[in-house]
Amino acid sequence: MFASLLSKDRPVRDVPVVAKLFLMLAFIVQLLWHSQQEIKRASAEDLPAPMSVDAYKLVSLNEPIAMSKLLNLWLQAFDNQPGISLSFHQLDYQQITKWLDTIMALDPEGYYPMLVAARVYGSVTDKTRQRIMLDYIFRKFNQDPIRHWRWLAHASTVAKHNLKDMPLALKYARALAEKATAEHVPYWARDMHIILLEDMGEIETAKVLVGALLESGAVNDPYELNFLTEKIHELEDKSTK
Repeated sequence: MFASLLSKDRPVRDVPVVAKLFLMLAFIVQLLWHSQQEIKRASAEDLPAPMSVDAYKLVSLNEPIAMSKLLNLWLQAFDNQPGISLSFHQLDYQQITKWLDTIMALDPEGYYPMLVAARVYGSVTDKTRQRIMLDYIFRKFNQDPIRHWRWLAHASTVAKHNLKDMPLALKYARALAEKATAEHVPYWARDMHIILLEDMGEIETAKVLVGALLESGAVNDPYELNFLTEKIHELEDKSTK
């Protein structure tokens, strides 16, 4: 019987008037308190500078590769902050290159920094930021041409088609021809400068380069030999016309 009495809800009319007034007053106070609070608006936080590589090694208990992967995720997600989605155009690209350098130093064998430099940050429509990222790729290529040749080839293509900067595209392509000399580097990357010279109307210069390559005997790839042979015929036809 006692349990059944406890289980029954008391009607509102049985609640004392003082209690009702207290509840109403508490509700009103809560509404007033919320109305006085400053509305928090989402804002883009500045990308901070990275710590030193040694500091990250210390924090990770000397697990630099694991830390590099964590920083990869953090940097990739930085454009999505609570309450706001940033455009890559709003980020400080000089600061981004510092983060990419730090991540690469923690994991020298990792490919993520160069991948995002070329395919993500280097693909924005902001030409100033795009040039910063292409220049970053060029600097990293000069440090290790055999490892980073593919990213500079991509940068040359971006300079040609996106920036419409043929001299810059040719600068990158010539660096590939001069420094990316390992056997595993495909001929299309080594010979990009010839195509660019042709596109720029430098037919005679392109002919001289192709002829020098064929006469040097340094080209052993049958596909490249076939490409160069056909290309010099095309260039001769253009020069006569």
